[in-house]
Amino acid sequence: MALLEVTDVTAAYGAVTALRGITMQVEAHERIALLGANGAGKTTTLRMLSGLVSPKSGTVVLDGKRIDRLPAHKVVGHGVGHVPEGRELFPDLGVEENLRYGYWPRHKDKGGYKRQLDMVYEMFPRLKERRRQHAITLSGGEQQMLVVARALMSSPKLLMCDELSLGLAPKIVSQLYEILAAVNEQGTAVIIVEQFVHTALRNTDRAYVLEKGQIVVEGRSSELADSPELLAAYLGGEVGEGLDTETVAAVH
Repeated sequence: MALLEVTDVTAAYGAVTALRGITMQVEAHERIALLGANGAGKTTTLRMLSGLVSPKSGTVVLDGKRIDRLPAHKVVGHGVGHVPEGRELFPDLGVEENLRYGYWPRHKDKGGYKRQLDMVYEMFPRLKERRRQHAITLSGGEQQMLVVARALMSSPKLLMCDELSLGLAPKIVSQLYEILAAVNEQGTAVIIVEQFVHTALRNTDRAYVLEKGQIVVEGRSSELADSPELLAAYLGGEVGEGLDTETVAAVH
């Protein structure tokens, strides 16, 4: 059984249908990319998986348990970490206070907090240096590190990142993807929504391409990276150099 099994999920914002029969699987050891043009449903898929959007139909099973009817705070407790676009930190709280809120789903395990905090600080030594600073005073890269670290504080089985590299310097982006790879090697599955298609494909095992709320293509990331014609057809880019460089944006 896969870690995550999404079966025929439909979701809507009011009268507007955003997802149309989404079916996908994620194994415990996998890194998955969600690709698609503007309005394809990538961010809605992540919001649905984390309980922020309730499916109208279909099922979501994580590690053998249905989570599709649970509120967001319960979904986190079952092992889903969500790094949202826009970061959504507590700006007037310190770095360590933000991390403490990330541990809240496990707050009954009081002895585990220090161990988890030490692990996160080992991954993000810059955050340890700035642990007393207010989040609002951090650079953009440091804030993105903090939001990823906060999600890791709950020891998720599945970590979802929405627009991880948005507005960041390439060096910071590389550091973040190295950390995601390390987290994945330790057994956490990862789903990535990324504005740069080839960055996503280089850093994942498989990919799903969405169009108008439906999955239209799925396959190995390496195979999709070698098919610029296929990517252009579904992402609206130019065949050739436009997809061979890091200029094709597939924002939500």
